[in-house]
Amino acid sequence: MSGRGAEFYGGRFNPKSVPALYASTSVLTALREANQVGDLQPTTLVCYRARIEMVFDTGDAEALGAAGLDEAAVADPSWRDQMRTTGEARTQHFARKLIAAGYNGLLVRSFAKGPGSNDRNLVLWKWAEVGSASLELIDDEDRLR
Repeated sequence: MSGRGAEFYGGRFNPKSVPALYASTSVLTALREANQVGDLQPTTLVCYRARIEMVFDTGDAEALGAAGLDEAAVADPSWRDQMRTTGEARTQHFARKLIAAGYNGLLVRSFAKGPGSNDRNLVLWKWAEVGSASLELIDDEDRLR
């Protein structure tokens, strides 16, 4: 729940030094996301209870266009190359603008292999146990200790 891994390495929608939590809206999407590089490795799936306000929906083409991007730019697989050559990918710059505008996260379709039209991910930059971006790990049986 710390977002430190994404903060250290950077991700499609968070530049290095910006913590982020990448979550999927369904179990199958989460499995596809976790298994993008080959054989399924040991994986722990967790569930969250979330009440997140101020989430940008990249599925809204009009809002996306007003923000200076389109679906092709959001889906561009070269974001890692952009990050290496310029220091920040276009989607990371977009995320910085959203964060500055007060957004807590964004909703985006999955780019993992074989997604359906409802396979979506939630990328969070701000979250806490309470407030307008509340996120609670569900572990009623204390399995994660």
